[in-house]
Amino acid sequence: MARSLRGHFLVAGRRLRDSNFFQSIVLLVEHNSEGAMGLVVNRPTETTVHEALSGHFDLPESDELVYWGGPVTEDALFILHNVAAADSNEAALVPGLYVGSSAEAFADVVRRMIQGEDGANFRVFRGCAGWSAGQLEGEISRSDWLICPAVGEVVFHPDPYAAWQDVCENIRTSNPLKEGVANDPRWN
Repeated sequence: MARSLRGHFLVAGRRLRDSNFFQSIVLLVEHNSEGAMGLVVNRPTETTVHEALSGHFDLPESDELVYWGGPVTEDALFILHNVAAADSNEAALVPGLYVGSSAEAFADVVRRMIQGEDGANFRVFRGCAGWSAGQLEGEISRSDWLICPAVGEVVFHPDPYAAWQDVCENIRTSNPLKEGVANDPRWN
């Protein structure tokens, strides 16, 4: 493995044949010689956070949705947030973006949300995406994925259905392609 892609986005390319990841953006949370783990950040489900956490927290009703993180361990919940103080053992994935690494961190972020803390953003995910050793590298070498640095604004994008197109446009404008090559990353 050349370098870790932790804190990067995998942006689904047109060659990706897995229907689970059509037009998806995956934030890599872990990537090392043993494999990789990430969360699909642009697939909201129909389940609200209130419904998903009602047995654990007394939450006010809201329209905040749980996101589908991927096809692995779909019974597990993960949280991405921007609250640095939620877990002192947590290293930022990118500046200002953290993954809840403990039940206490999860509870602290949710508590801050309930209290209406200014600027506190979070997304809850059900399941994750996972790759065994070398599997992701093989998919990248086949051009299944485009890679770009992750940014919190995409994770908390107000319109998750537009996020993939926005990221593709950003990749296109920041990495102009040679003349004569399709100028849309979906076709490369």
